[in-house]
Amino acid sequence: MATYRVATIPGDGVGPDVVSAAVAVVDAAGRAFGFSIEWTEIAAGGNAIDRFGVAIRPEDVEACRKADAVLLGAVGGPKWSDPSASVRPEQALFALRGALGLFANVRPVKVHPALVASSPLRPELLDGVDLLIVRELTGGLYFGDREEAGPGPGDRRAQDTLPYTEEEIRRIVRVAGAYALSRRGHLTSVDKANVLATSRLWRRIVDEERSVMPSLTISHQLVDSCAMLLIKQPAAFDVIVTENLFGDILSDEAAVLAGSLGMLPSASLAERQNRHEGFFGLYEPIHGSAPDIAGQDMANPIGTILSAAMMFFSSLKRSDVSKAIEAAVAAALDDGFRTADLVPAGADEVGLRRVGTVGMTEAIVERIAIPEAARETAAART
Repeated sequence: MATYRVATIPGDGVGPDVVSAAVAVVDAAGRAFGFSIEWTEIAAGGNAIDRFGVAIRPEDVEACRKADAVLLGAVGGPKWSDPSASVRPEQALFALRGALGLFANVRPVKVHPALVASSPLRPELLDGVDLLIVRELTGGLYFGDREEAGPGPGDRRAQDTLPYTEEEIRRIVRVAGAYALSRRGHLTSVDKANVLATSRLWRRIVDEERSVMPSLTISHQLVDSCAMLLIKQPAAFDVIVTENLFGDILSDEAAVLAGSLGMLPSASLAERQNRHEGFFGLYEPIHGSAPDIAGQDMANPIGTILSAAMMFFSSLKRSDVSKAIEAAVAAALDDGFRTADLVPAGADEVGLRRVGTVGMTEAIVERIAIPEAARETAAART
């Protein structure tokens, strides 16, 4: 029987709720496909600050490194939200990205036909939406040198720097290009080249990469106009590649297309391969910790469950399991199961079944099925 080693970071707020849901779905897939998971739980975020005084301990970063992949819920909350604090929950994410080399953040955005009514956009704008945002994750403004403002009023000054090297840009552009080649062949590079020196370098590197990817259609888009077009013409995009800050903002904006932040998964990938010859990665939903609904059976677990599906595809090299999880999620939605965030205010709920985190998880678990064509392959692995 195949065994996979996965580190889980439940984190804060609804993180434990949604990670528990994903673990239940993965274990159900293991029973169907004949594999097992060695789960290792890691403390990180606000809960780690409370327990250990740091957002994540070095030994826990190392435990993540030794795993085949990492599944994360969310970190942070009002209890630890003081931006002037020397220790903050998000430092755990920065530590993991830097120490594990997680440089490529991949966020797919699809609109399930059954959820068109959950989006505030007109239905005709959502037809054919299937895009991928590839965000550079270890450079730029979040990792540049900074100068904090002093405590006294009168002459306070703060400074953040936005550094990028040629190699950092070229590396992420090639990752995005590979995704575009496997999809519809259109790569949109997003920058602010009319203002920023780093964006002008970014644009120059993208143009140099055209010769490496001659079959791709590559275009440039300023970030402000891209933000507008994501709402006006979302189906026009295939793969978007951009730097750290822009990617953070645009991917959250794109979540409105799918109807809820709770729907969208993400992967943060490293260059190194694990023992299964997949890329080592950290997988998490794009939503925050939502502490106001934590522990109340209200969180939408689908983004985390679909993150687990991405984990099987990219890190564990089990596309059969990935497809089965995605199909189970789609089937639950088709059968009318909805968490509260997927039901628009005043919507006609005829044919819908409102459920909480547990109910949605159970609906997905019940729909995990091993395709007939995969039964012989699964049997051979055992």
